[in-house]
Amino acid sequence: MKENVKDKMKELPRKWGRWRDGFRHRKTVDLTYRIVVGVIGVVVLAIGIIAIPYPGPGWAIVFLGLGILASEFEFAQRALRWVRHRYDLVMEWFGNQGLWLQALSVVFTCAVVLLSMWVLGPLGWAAELVGLDWAWLKSPVGLGS
Repeated sequence: MKENVKDKMKELPRKWGRWRDGFRHRKTVDLTYRIVVGVIGVVVLAIGIIAIPYPGPGWAIVFLGLGILASEFEFAQRALRWVRHRYDLVMEWFGNQGLWLQALSVVFTCAVVLLSMWVLGPLGWAAELVGLDWAWLKSPVGLGS
């Protein structure tokens, strides 16, 4: 059973490649496909960049967006390799730092998240949900301002 699943997984890239090659010679279809992949990749990449400072899979979304773009664009393949390499270097460096620097970066990240949530409005909105109607929690520009 396991071998059957492995065989199917190995066959998947070949099937995808054959499917993609089937319309590569048709200029209009190929251009449309590349535009759709480009738009989806840029949207996913932008969401990932926005999500980086927040708890959750921000960097994974960035890599997913670059991977989508890299499926069609050579510049994105180079960017994906470069970003992945730099990310690995930074994470290795960060892991080798002392506990004080790691704690300081957690505090800084929390401050960035809270500040952006205050500016954009979700902090005041969440406070209202639990019955806190403090004026200083209201966003100067976002929801409920």
